[in-house]
Amino acid sequence: MKRKSNHVLRVYNHHRRVGFRKVRLFKRMGVTAVFLVLQLTVFCQRDTAAKKAKILFGVASFYSKHLEGVKTASGEIFHHNQLVAASNNFKLNSWVRITNMRNGKSVIVRINDRMGKAMQALGRVADVTLSAAQQLGFINRGLTKVKAEEVAQGTAE
Repeated sequence: MKRKSNHVLRVYNHHRRVGFRKVRLFKRMGVTAVFLVLQLTVFCQRDTAAKKAKILFGVASFYSKHLEGVKTASGEIFHHNQLVAASNNFKLNSWVRITNMRNGKSVIVRINDRMGKAMQALGRVADVTLSAAQQLGFINRGLTKVKAEEVAQGTAE
């Protein structure tokens, strides 16, 4: 009468018979290895989720005065006194800290509109409102080099 044996174990130990204790030890080691791999995977994902914030460097400009009262991509009416911006690099309704690289001033804006493709091709990261441009200090220049980083919704300056 033939004994039943696992064909996987037969591949590793095809020259000698596999005892019951060796099979049990192999199964325990396999379960332990799988458990350790799962724990490591969860730990690594938890750390990368905290460091997942998108950071971009580029040029920022501000909206034209003629766009006051126009509907944005998110469906709201645009006003220059709001702290909002247009960007193709961030999701709609995400919060972004824009820092002027010339003077170090920063402002947190909400992305509620999209820019034209030509603006993105020119290296524009964001198009901010006049009030945001005043806080960043580049009204007279028109354009400035900025760092744009995604932040959580309730983040204060």
